[in-house]
Amino acid sequence: MRRLISNYPSVPAILCFVLLSWSVQLQAQEEALSHALAPLDPPPAAPGFSLADMDGETHALADYRGQVILLNFWATWCPPCRHEMPAMERLYQHYRDKGFVVLAVNQWEDPDLVFAYTGELNVFPSFPILFDPQSTVSQDYGVKGLPTSFVIDRDGRLVYRAIGGRDFDHPEILQRIGDLLAESP
Repeated sequence: MRRLISNYPSVPAILCFVLLSWSVQLQAQEEALSHALAPLDPPPAAPGFSLADMDGETHALADYRGQVILLNFWATWCPPCRHEMPAMERLYQHYRDKGFVVLAVNQWEDPDLVFAYTGELNVFPSFPILFDPQSTVSQDYGVKGLPTSFVIDRDGRLVYRAIGGRDFDHPEILQRIGDLLAESP
């Protein structure tokens, strides 16, 4: 019997192999973010809001009228949210001088926690991070899970929605945002 058992790998070795395989699969899934944006037809008007940023300054959606907006609902504890943040910064940097803005609306979290999280990133987000502590704005937008993003055109209409993490600097998304920016308000 002892010889039979010694011919098989140990349970701890098998368990380590299974956990390592599972970890690699999860990492691959996390890295493979979609770039699809679902068109909203007809595009409804974006609900207005006013929210404070990390410095306590108030930002109203109306302040950005005439610009193309990526409105992203997120939280630090959400892995796809964390994964897409650098791509949102790259998208913002690509189009910021052409009338494009990113508004990242954090859900339920304390500004100090979010500030600490952004300090862990390779690139500090230069777009506004807003706080929706009671999730009121996300309810107005019908957000059911995080991350959820909307693209708002220059006329203040919700033209695209994305549920789940996105590769925001993918060429197809860059093209869609570029096309919206080329349209007259």
